[in-house]
Amino acid sequence: MAKLSVRDLDPKGKRIFMRVDFNVPLNDAGEITDDTRIQASLPTIQYLVERGGRLILASHLGRPKGKVNPKYSLKPAATRLAQLLGKPVAFAADCIGPEAEAAAKALKDGDVLLLENLRFHPEEEKNVPEFAQKLAALAEVYVDDAFGSAHRAHASTEGITHLLSPCAAGLLMEKELEYLGKAVGHPERPYVAIVGGAKVSDKIELLQNMMKFADSVLIGGAMAYTFLKAQGVEVGLSKVEADKLDLARDLLEFAERRSIELSLPQDHIVAEKLDASAAAEVAPTRSIPANRLGVDIGPATRADYAAKIAKAKTIVWNGPMGVFEIPQFAEGTVAIAHAVANSSAVSVVGGGDSVSAVKKAGVEAKITHISTGGGASLEFLSGITLPGVAALTEK
Repeated sequence: MAKLSVRDLDPKGKRIFMRVDFNVPLNDAGEITDDTRIQASLPTIQYLVERGGRLILASHLGRPKGKVNPKYSLKPAATRLAQLLGKPVAFAADCIGPEAEAAAKALKDGDVLLLENLRFHPEEEKNVPEFAQKLAALAEVYVDDAFGSAHRAHASTEGITHLLSPCAAGLLMEKELEYLGKAVGHPERPYVAIVGGAKVSDKIELLQNMMKFADSVLIGGAMAYTFLKAQGVEVGLSKVEADKLDLARDLLEFAERRSIELSLPQDHIVAEKLDASAAAEVAPTRSIPANRLGVDIGPATRADYAAKIAKAKTIVWNGPMGVFEIPQFAEGTVAIAHAVANSSAVSVVGGGDSVSAVKKAGVEAKITHISTGGGASLEFLSGITLPGVAALTEK
């Protein structure tokens, strides 16, 4: 993972094309409701501005499907960034073409320009070389600080890297690669992996890869019912992927062969139906009554998992333990968030729902690293090469 970092650059007087992730939520009035992603890129922006770089920032926002749509304009992001930096941020109404080129050429040392939404052009997601050339024409150096988009081979994350040199990782990207790289390369032991979510099929590669590194795997969420069913346990009305039972058995056997402790829930929170009006009940055994469905891990499982987490030196968590959008089915996920936060281990949390859980529990400050890329962190931890990372210049 020895990629060139912004720390290795001399940015003074150079036009720098910096890919950021400003894919922020907006309300109907076009106001930003959560600026976390803009805040996350500030250290790199400030680092380059303070050293006299001429910054050209580019991002996507939403899914405008390759057409100009004012609803997905990055203009509010430019306004918010200017407030956070305490200095003007220029805005170009397109990311390529005469206006963008003129705005880029007009930059002086320490200036910042934000380009309009890259995805207003269908060529961005198709990684069309001619489009990448137009982006590259704006700058001399490339910096990628958008880890959340690193698993996509788009013109602004992969195509442009063949045309600008050097291509360096921003400080956020560098931090992601450091912590996630350690988790799959040289973890301190014991290493506990916590994997949740609805489907085994979404997490096959993740589970297979984690079993190469982890000493202990704790499984929660609806995917646990597929594993229990594969062991012949009754799971009532719980969600089961019938076509993945053989795969679940293979994973259980693989864990046994490798002496990996694979833990499944020993009790459950169940409900009559998956609905916010349904009452949460405890099913005290591994099996679930025929007229109930599992919605969360039970109190005994929470205690068991928390004890295993307490002994860990490395923890990687991806996916919730239950239907945590519904408050009475969220307790297992929140309990795991507290257990991870109270641990002295290096803790890495990735995936949108796990990150939301950590925030809901109010413990984000006690997590070593919260990944900004749900899909990207999942693929990285699954051992899949990320095009946006592979494209960066080797140190």
